[in-house]
Amino acid sequence: MDLVFRDAEVVDGSGAPSYRADVALDGGRIAAIVKEGAAAGCQRPTARRVVDAEGLVLSPGFIDMHAHSDLALLRDPDHSAKAAQGVTLEVLGQDGLSYAPVDDRTLGEVRRAVAGWNGGGPGDTSVDFDWRTVGEYLDRLDRGIAVNAAYLVPQGTVRMYAVGWDDRPATEAELNRMRRLVAEGLEQGAVGMSSGLTYTPGMYAPDSELTELCRVVARYGGYYCPHHRSYGAGALEAYAEMVRLTREAGCALHLAHATMNFGVNAGRAPELLALLDQALADGSDISLDSYPYTPGCTTLAAVLPSWAHEGGPEALLARLRDDATAEVIRRHVEELGSDGCHGVPVDWDTIEVSGVTDPALAAFVGRRVPDWPTARRLLVEDRLGSTILQHVGHEENVRAIMRHRVHTGGSDGILQGAKPHPRAYGTFPEYLGRYVREEGVLSLEECVAHLTSRPAARLRLRDRGLVREGYAADLVLFDPATVAAGSTYESPRRLPTGIPHVLVAGRFVIEDGRRTAALPGRSVRRTPAG
Repeated sequence: MDLVFRDAEVVDGSGAPSYRADVALDGGRIAAIVKEGAAAGCQRPTARRVVDAEGLVLSPGFIDMHAHSDLALLRDPDHSAKAAQGVTLEVLGQDGLSYAPVDDRTLGEVRRAVAGWNGGGPGDTSVDFDWRTVGEYLDRLDRGIAVNAAYLVPQGTVRMYAVGWDDRPATEAELNRMRRLVAEGLEQGAVGMSSGLTYTPGMYAPDSELTELCRVVARYGGYYCPHHRSYGAGALEAYAEMVRLTREAGCALHLAHATMNFGVNAGRAPELLALLDQALADGSDISLDSYPYTPGCTTLAAVLPSWAHEGGPEALLARLRDDATAEVIRRHVEELGSDGCHGVPVDWDTIEVSGVTDPALAAFVGRRVPDWPTARRLLVEDRLGSTILQHVGHEENVRAIMRHRVHTGGSDGILQGAKPHPRAYGTFPEYLGRYVREEGVLSLEECVAHLTSRPAARLRLRDRGLVREGYAADLVLFDPATVAAGSTYESPRRLPTGIPHVLVAGRFVIEDGRRTAALPGRSVRRTPAG
């Protein structure tokens, strides 16, 4: 054998009680599991290297069901933000906006649109954008990355490619082109399709268009992952809309960062869970992810009304520079409640600047946005690149949702900015340290299942998410007595504690608490069912 972990406490991802065992790895796979007290004559496995795992939990590697590492994995080979948490697989292409499939025009537009999320804006040469198709992007990942990655076809990018930035229904020819782009992405290895239905231009798609694209996703055995039309006023209606749409299309549904935010939704998580329970009882295939924090994170431009974005980023900037149009935008944001801000009037006290792209504006980072004139200045001078934390969540909702039987973990981790959301560096140890050990919201076995086998089942991965012989040796070893998120709102890039070892394909990416030079991660592609 290559490696044996001796006397580990195995939490195997199934939700079953833990057990003590030796776990042997060979050729990037779990080769043998010998439980303590095994039958006489069953020898303990030997290997070229033996690691004493006394006092450590060995579990499957964690799967981040909602990640924004699309460029970070290429730009930053270290990628300790995720590797140090025990994450061994991330799902990219989220919220309907990513970098494939594209042509040259679309690539330039999407780079500008999500520079606040991922960097990579105009003038950024840290990544060579040498791909255009989903398959070519996945091939680029296969050159070697820190952890594994799966990809969702981004519906907003697809609409940008086929229709542009116009707020109108697609023509039949444009719809056919979008169908082809989604099908090609799934054929090339994508696991499903995402949408950002409070982000332009994806939010311009009517339900009929989304249903047609979901039919394509269903045909290939993928799933639909929407950031739906509202997490504030109208949140329950927006969840119900996604359930109806996917039921009509016959498509599996995974609800992205499923929260109930803003004052209008305090204490209303049970209503959401009742809606989902009814849909599950009726035969719908539904799962969801959430992060264990109350604030959200997005771009400052995202809170603006959708009509202001029509025509693309340059058209939005022109509207913001025009005093009369900017006043109309202000009225929608502050008084009416824009669709970009989930139908809720902005409370500037809840908006904290987490990052800027122009270093001259760095003094704003970590400060609350006091008013519309300041927001307008930031939007224009930072060319829409500013990111924000939105302090609008409710702890009782967070706890209720994480207990649900179809819940999985997703960081929604934006790694850009001088002061990012701490969830980017802390989601998974926060679950294990705070919500398992300190507060007992979940048992250890339950929590590990939420973070491993459940997401693996949604991704239809037959050899990941459990500690089983023959499965991929994507593993994490952590100390249940000390594991904790190091990241805080004041120091959001601090790494976690209590996670000494993380392995991808049987190779250490974290060893004795330190990042190694290994880049064993590759794309994880679903074999299409169609």
